[in-house]
Amino acid sequence: MTVNTALSAVETDPIVRRPAGGRRFWSLFTRSKWVTAGLAIFAVYVLFAIIGPIIKPYDPSALSYTAILQPPSAHHLLGTTQTGQDVLSQLLVGFGPTLEIGFLAGVIATAMSIIIGVGAGYFAGSAGEGLSLLSNIFLVIPQLPLLVVISSLDAHAGSWVYAIALAVLGWAWGARVLRAQTIALAGQDFVLAAKASGESAWRIILFEILPNELPVVATSFVFTVVGAIGSYVALCFLGLVNINSWNWGTMLFYAQSNQAMSDGAWWWYVPPGIAVALILLGLVMLNFGLDEFINPRLRAAGITRKELKTASKQQGITPVIRNRPRAPSGVSSAITVGDEVTSTARRHK
Repeated sequence: MTVNTALSAVETDPIVRRPAGGRRFWSLFTRSKWVTAGLAIFAVYVLFAIIGPIIKPYDPSALSYTAILQPPSAHHLLGTTQTGQDVLSQLLVGFGPTLEIGFLAGVIATAMSIIIGVGAGYFAGSAGEGLSLLSNIFLVIPQLPLLVVISSLDAHAGSWVYAIALAVLGWAWGARVLRAQTIALAGQDFVLAAKASGESAWRIILFEILPNELPVVATSFVFTVVGAIGSYVALCFLGLVNINSWNWGTMLFYAQSNQAMSDGAWWWYVPPGIAVALILLGLVMLNFGLDEFINPRLRAAGITRKELKTASKQQGITPVIRNRPRAPSGVSSAITVGDEVTSTARRHK
């Protein structure tokens, strides 16, 4: 198979041809197993966050002196605590507050990272440098000690307070990534053409630059949600928040305070621990799938590595072209081989 034939096949084949940017991003949700699995886990958690308070069998705060520290049974599917409280009811009620904190913190932090990161990358001069300096300052602030100080000021603060605090301390990483991406896009031809046509800066940012950064924004959002859930559960486990509201962190706090592990009451601390691990696993899988889409070494022409391998076999591209270490895709490999063939022919001449 000649180089020109390989290039023609790569350019015209509907499997290998790169689709439009927006279509490539949204098609990821159906073509990546990591994204599909992560979204499935997240959807189950959202469902239980909605129906959990409705289907709970008992009041999670109700005391019972006749069912103290009982293992799982037909009456209490996940057993009871040292005060006779139903563990399953506490677990179901805890879905909502935990996800609420993570989602609110993710939305607020992502909005801040977009405004500051994209602005720092697009605007030149003192405005861009000032926004970049602001993100650098927040990037080095220790998160957990400051959260401990904020929690000590008002232990009965609502979820909005903790969501805002987690967002303010978690937006800087996403802003730095968006700044670098915006600097790279600002020099592209379509952005320069929009500037030359007289488009305003905010219109260029909203309609030219930001749509091309949707995968980065999604990754930043998921990363922030993971950090917010982990930090909030840690604060609850340490008893630094309102321990009268039920969530998975307060369940672990009471289990640790009442020596559940020493008493062998595994049903008290294992369910909330598994619940936290699964939601973080689902979000990490979602983030991994998004990273597979963003990283050019993990995708070629907008398709997965498995699909690229299948398409390469169908087009007859040789393993020498496919397995070159520095070739990100079949197109660049074919171009590189073509350049080498041309150079060799010139040397022989």
